Amino acid sequence: MSGLGASPARSDADAKLRGDAVFGADLVRPGMLWAALVRSPVAAGRIRGIDAEPANKIDDVLEVLTAADVPDWRTGVIVSDAPFLAADYVAFEGEPLAIVVAESRAAAEAGARAVVADIEPVEPISTPEQALAPGARLVHPDWNRFAVAGGADIGRDGNVVAEVVHDPGDLDAAFAAADLVVEGTYRTPRQYQAHLEPKMALAVFESGRYTIEVSHQYPFRLRDRIAQMLAVRPSSLRVVGHHIGGGFGAKLDVSVEAFAALLAQRYRRPVRMQHSALEERLVAPCRANALVSVRSAVGRDGTILATEVEIVSDSGAYANNGPALSSIPMFVFGSIYRVGTARIRTRNVYTNTAPTGAYRGVNGPWLVFANERHMDAIADALGRDRREYRLASLAQDGELMRNGQPLEEVSILHEAFERVDELAPWHAIAERTAASKSLGNGVLRGVGQAAAVWLTNPMPGHATVKLNEDGTATVITSATENGSGAVATGLRQIAAEALGLAADDVIITMPDTDATGYDAGSQGSRITHVVGRAIADASAEVRRQVIDQASHMLEAAPEDLEIAESVVTVAGVPAASVTLGQVAQAATWSEGPIAAGASYVTPTPQHDPMCATGMLIKGWPTPTYHLHQAEVSVDPVTGQVTVDRYVVCQEVGRAIHPAALAGQIQGGVAQGLGFALSERVDIDHGRYVQRTFKEHGLPLAADVPKVEMIVMEHADAAGPYGAKGAAEPPVVPVAAAIANAVSDAVGAPIDTLPITPADVLDALERAQ
Repeated sequence: MSGLGASPARSDADAKLRGDAVFGADLVRPGMLWAALVRSPVAAGRIRGIDAEPANKIDDVLEVLTAADVPDWRTGVIVSDAPFLAADYVAFEGEPLAIVVAESRAAAEAGARAVVADIEPVEPISTPEQALAPGARLVHPDWNRFAVAGGADIGRDGNVVAEVVHDPGDLDAAFAAADLVVEGTYRTPRQYQAHLEPKMALAVFESGRYTIEVSHQYPFRLRDRIAQMLAVRPSSLRVVGHHIGGGFGAKLDVSVEAFAALLAQRYRRPVRMQHSALEERLVAPCRANALVSVRSAVGRDGTILATEVEIVSDSGAYANNGPALSSIPMFVFGSIYRVGTARIRTRNVYTNTAPTGAYRGVNGPWLVFANERHMDAIADALGRDRREYRLASLAQDGELMRNGQPLEEVSILHEAFERVDELAPWHAIAERTAASKSLGNGVLRGVGQAAAVWLTNPMPGHATVKLNEDGTATVITSATENGSGAVATGLRQIAAEALGLAADDVIITMPDTDATGYDAGSQGSRITHVVGRAIADASAEVRRQVIDQASHMLEAAPEDLEIAESVVTVAGVPAASVTLGQVAQAATWSEGPIAAGASYVTPTPQHDPMCATGMLIKGWPTPTYHLHQAEVSVDPVTGQVTVDRYVVCQEVGRAIHPAALAGQIQGGVAQGLGFALSERVDIDHGRYVQRTFKEHGLPLAADVPKVEMIVMEHADAAGPYGAKGAAEPPVVPVAAAIANAVSDAVGAPIDTLPITPADVLDALERAQ
């Protein structure tokens, strides 16, 4: 049947294994034009002119458009600060300057290379520290003219894009009464999503409407953002989704799609655009680099009396999602641990670098890195065991987060510590690691833990479920399959379970904004929980219609009917039955087809709306709890770190498809290890240093241990069959657990990522 709790094959498995699946990068249309962007070669500068003549001389180049030929207003997700094309000022390397239209891709790209941009370079603001320095040049001198969605007060000021401040005003007394004050500064770099399929768009304009075909995580947002950029109604656009070759958050906003739409209208021909590998890297909305400073007032007994947190994150040249993500520290500091009173200030800052954005877990990996490194620092200052100190500091159910939201079931974390200890006993491991440090020049071993609470994105979802006349079911939704299996497995299983079908008898459509209700796409672990709930509700109504129709056909009371294995049967009378196909056909020709739609949005949790200024994310819905434990070996001669063992204890509500869940945990840990140990997105004078995968430092299979997994199921009443979000959390605690283990091995704190061999050797020298 549905295999709920089992692991049936993905609906897209055969097509992807055989190479039959059509990804966005595969699309072609008769008569199609190609377009390519001319991008700025400098990080900051004044545009003195753009010479298109060399491009116009290339065969098959039709036109070169500059800022004078396109809309001249600014747009954005929250702050309308980004121009369609740069007109007089360049704010980051890779910013679009012009569009070359041609009959072929080769001609378009050759034309883009031939365009000569005369730009007077300006010394870029490369780091948030430079942006905040007294007298710093403003990245956008006219920043106060940029509109903010809804007129929200997000604390903008000069190079500060947004500021969130939570200040209870009573920290001074706590610090004065402290027996010790523990301080730490934690630095983290950008992280590139490293998906394989580049961003693309194929646009058609017909009968006054645009159709844009894409590989995109969030078709409805794309529809609305293109409408904003072209100044048309959202209903003037149709976005059709295809298989996605990876995204991890990079494909949640607009990139080349609006350009393609504009040109499709201009030429009345299909227009195709696609990033090159270098373009993809230069303009990727990377995870933001950040600096976190934490200061805690601690009593002799280990009680944290107060905590002060200062956070500066890099927005890049434009705001993108930064103002919203600036709220997340409120849910990381002072949540799972009791920290007394807490002052938290987050500033998101403009720099002359590519705009940052969403990457799996958004700000979580670097915030939890800072929080958990600081917990180790306090335990070390007190001379206490790090695991024991965490347990002693854990919050209890019902205690309030910084936003005034009561913690739900934080006691699950206590269970997680116990479950991990059963599998990988902390004290026995700690004794072995301590013994390794007394062996002179032998391999050094360390162990570290990191805990976290993470949300399930609450944004709206919709689905229509219809029973087909052959007894199968079709689910119509714009939920996107981003590789996690949430659509290709989980949603099918949820519908199948409700309707008494096999999972293989449930068909799920590809996204189409004309055909479905609004859906917030593949982000924040929301698909199974939110869209699954909509499907469960719609399926319940379909089931009611089936029972009603079958009761007439079988001349039985509705309450006496059962549905299983695609058959409706009178309880206790197996011979009295009809198939779902027979029921569907009878209904179609008597009362009409059996179908139902449903929507779901997670309610906002109880919170204090006045808890902070500038806060856009108010609550932390459907929380899940997680504990990671890492064991590492460090070569004291080379500084090389090897991850020997990695244990994850993750709460999921209900494991709908255990194999897909295991894949998400293993993949999340792999991405977290890259962030912690090897991946490089260095910036030099505003320009990215690493420009190929060869230089990037992605972890290889040999670098990633097989993750040992403990799955805790604590059903959520609102979730479909108890399911909560599961895909994002595995990446969140990884860097913290690794850094804690490496610091333990070398006997000195390492508070900067990635942890390179040079960093390890420096720490060893400090420890002597």
